[in-house]
Amino acid sequence: MPRAKIVENFSRYAHLYDKYADVQNKTALALADLLKKNNFFKILELGCGTGNYTLMLRDRFKDAQIKSLDISGEMIGVARHKLAHKKIEFIVADAQKIDLDDTFDLVTSNACFQWLNNLEPALQGYAKLLRKAGVICFSIFGPQTFCELNTALKMLLQENRPTAIFFPDRKRLEMMLKNNFKSIKINEISYQENFINLKQLLEKIKYSGIRGNGLSKKVYFSRGLLERLEKTYLDKFQKICVTYQVFFCQGVKR
Repeated sequence: MPRAKIVENFSRYAHLYDKYADVQNKTALALADLLKKNNFFKILELGCGTGNYTLMLRDRFKDAQIKSLDISGEMIGVARHKLAHKKIEFIVADAQKIDLDDTFDLVTSNACFQWLNNLEPALQGYAKLLRKAGVICFSIFGPQTFCELNTALKMLLQENRPTAIFFPDRKRLEMMLKNNFKSIKINEISYQENFINLKQLLEKIKYSGIRGNGLSKKVYFSRGLLERLEKTYLDKFQKICVTYQVFFCQGVKR
């Protein structure tokens, strides 16, 4: 997805993000738990959003220097307000184009890297930012995310291109990590959510910034089309539900 589109999606509804980011908060908690046996003194967080995972990092590593960046200035604004007295350095920057004259014990990110257009070169850059034996630890959505919505759209529109199908799968993540880090580890968790109706699901996608522009041609979702899509969804799955496929990835600098 174009970087400008990502900025637009996340910036427009930054003030509503926390209300809709339930799954992102669950992945943040799971990611923070992976770090609890470590003692990091310099931390770089990428794609900090509104600062929910940032707060977890601060609570776990009370004496660490933490730099947190996000591509959306509006998201950073919410995070700065929320963590005003937590001694976090916030930076508006693109995680794909980091230019920092610094090194870190930990580079970490929650539910952000699926939006990077060129993940492997980015991982190479993150490895250079790590000190000797430094750790990278991140969560990333996989291509089976929104598989139910993908199926319903394909059945109704003969389309099979929601943005999530372009997210990296486990095999590709493993290859990229092995190319740049040693002693890597990948765990997978699936989260599921149920919704009262299709409108509620689409609001969740819209206000959590993950709507994308995944159809190969522009489609006007009229009321009639949305009703047919909801019926297709219910006929296939008997409920309005979505699955989030999440990989938790770790690596140590060579």
